[in-house]
Amino acid sequence: MIKKIWENKTFVVGFCMFSFIILIMVLGLIHLPYDYEATDSSLKLKGLSIVHLFGTDNLGRDVLSRILVGIRISVLIGFIVMIFGLVTGLILGSIAGWFGGFIDAFIMKLISVQMAFPGILLALMLAAVFEPSIKITILALCIMSVPRFTRITRAGYIKLKNSIFVQAAIVHGAGNFRIMYIHILPNILSELLVTATFSFSMAILSESGLSYLGLGVRPPYPSFGRMLNDAQHYIFTNPLGVLIPLLFLAILVFSLNLMGDGIAEVNRN
Repeated sequence: MIKKIWENKTFVVGFCMFSFIILIMVLGLIHLPYDYEATDSSLKLKGLSIVHLFGTDNLGRDVLSRILVGIRISVLIGFIVMIFGLVTGLILGSIAGWFGGFIDAFIMKLISVQMAFPGILLALMLAAVFEPSIKITILALCIMSVPRFTRITRAGYIKLKNSIFVQAAIVHGAGNFRIMYIHILPNILSELLVTATFSFSMAILSESGLSYLGLGVRPPYPSFGRMLNDAQHYIFTNPLGVLIPLLFLAILVFSLNLMGDGIAEVNRN
């Protein structure tokens, strides 16, 4: 399975693009050209130069430094949301799919209620109750990520729980925990990996959208959405202020989607 994934061109292209972004992020952890918070009114809206490779924004802040930190924040949020959704959805979905009955009905009713509640409204509600921050953004996105993993996991367990290999494990005296997570889980892992990559990319996009609306990452921390919001007012005088953050955001999201598509192609073959 792993060999087939690495032989898939779509996955490899996506992985290379994602590795490029991660390399840039690591370089930013080692060294930032400038303080991403530092402002200089004399350097407002400067274009590309040797001193400032990607120019400066409306407050004279170095765009490259803010991009490097913005990648760090987006990847961190996306990873946390993906892991939370994967672990929580796996637990809920496996319990619902394996045991069925009242437990299944109860869990899926909760999931249906959560899915009926738009994520942006959840973010607005949390922002109204609490001060908008990275923690509130992560909390809202984590809650939004659970239903997809739960439904995928539940469907896999329902499909496989009556399989011959599961019946053989029951005959040999295997307990519920061993059957659920040793015998069945490896057989749906590829589907969960596809869901994980798309969840990662959707979390990054959602965070950028919330930050663009002022409900996500708050200043002085840079975010792709925050940078786009600041730069939109100067799009005609400084178009690179919009294009550069948009380019890095697109590469990051597109790379994750390509990786997910590559794994999905291998699953279909």
